[in-house]
Amino acid sequence: MFKKSLEGKTVLVTGGARRVGRLFALACGRAGANVIIHHGNSAQEALDLKEEIESFGPQAWSLPSDLSNADEVSRLIYRANEFSPLYALINSAAIFEPLSFQETKLEDWERHLSINLTAPFLLSQAFAKQIPENEKGRIVNILDWRALRPGADHFPYTITKSALAAMTKSLAVALAPHITVNGLALGAILPPADGNPADNLSASEKIVESVPAKRWSEAGEVEDALLFLLSGPAYITGEIIHVDGGRHLI
Repeated sequence: MFKKSLEGKTVLVTGGARRVGRLFALACGRAGANVIIHHGNSAQEALDLKEEIESFGPQAWSLPSDLSNADEVSRLIYRANEFSPLYALINSAAIFEPLSFQETKLEDWERHLSINLTAPFLLSQAFAKQIPENEKGRIVNILDWRALRPGADHFPYTITKSALAAMTKSLAVALAPHITVNGLALGAILPPADGNPADNLSASEKIVESVPAKRWSEAGEVEDALLFLLSGPAYITGEIIHVDGGRHLI
């Protein structure tokens, strides 16, 4: 595991109560960071995670907010800073719906845009404003291998993640030299959580068939990549690291 400490620093993880967001929050807590766990409708999961992180030693807080509501999003950074001044923002929250171009209605399009793209824009803008001139900060946007290899599946999700990849590079220039902005493009990280277990097993096997590494990621591999971007060289900005076993190459 990447070993550099985040002790004494505070990190906000959007969508931090469940699945990949939970993995990120735990990784930050284990590295010594205080963690603000944003959630939409996962209050109990956020509280359970708060207790687990605090068992490592750092502080943790649960912070609810509806990321589809621009007014709430605009206040989220301010509310987070009331707990502790922020060092890093992880834009992890997203919706991922299996909609084709033909199936996508305007409300589907707008829902994906608001949560997957507009919320990270507003949060990044507010985050940058609260970083003192003599301090450093970091933003990590969570992407998908599809972002750089867009296809026809998961149409609104893929388009919003592609736009977030572009925004990552633009923000890296706009927010330099005080804030680094990088992305993690994920692949086969966590198997499906819903549906029939037998169907999920079959779907999982099909997913891995398309991965050059021929396996699912280990949690520690994702954690290492995140911690590298949060505590590694500040001379790295505007980069998108693929943690996908080579899936984006084929």
